[in-house]
Amino acid sequence: MTNERLKLIKEMLETNPDDSFLKYAAALEYEKDGNRKQAIVTIRDLLANDANYLGAYYKLGRLLEEEGKEKEAIKIYRQGLEVSKKISDLKTEGELTEALMLLGADDDITWA
Repeated sequence: MTNERLKLIKEMLETNPDDSFLKYAAALEYEKDGNRKQAIVTIRDLLANDANYLGAYYKLGRLLEEEGKEKEAIKIYRQGLEVSKKISDLKTEGELTEALMLLGADDDITWA
């Protein structure tokens, strides 16, 4: 079965290749289809072009964890944590801090 939603998103990306929301949506569809590796590639591309797209850090970290790449996930969570602190997004800061705590990597987190 083809994923019609992914097909539509790809068509929209042809017109708007730098649209972060569309890239994130495509990554979610790749994940839904079981193509975790393409989801990871897509989110990495998104973050390379839009480092402030905060939701992508958590999703990428989770995907990396599912691939057994905890050290990479920790790195991504920490990058997202720094961005969330810079733009004062407390919700995302909390989510990323919790993700780091669950991986036992919260020893160097500074609390404001």
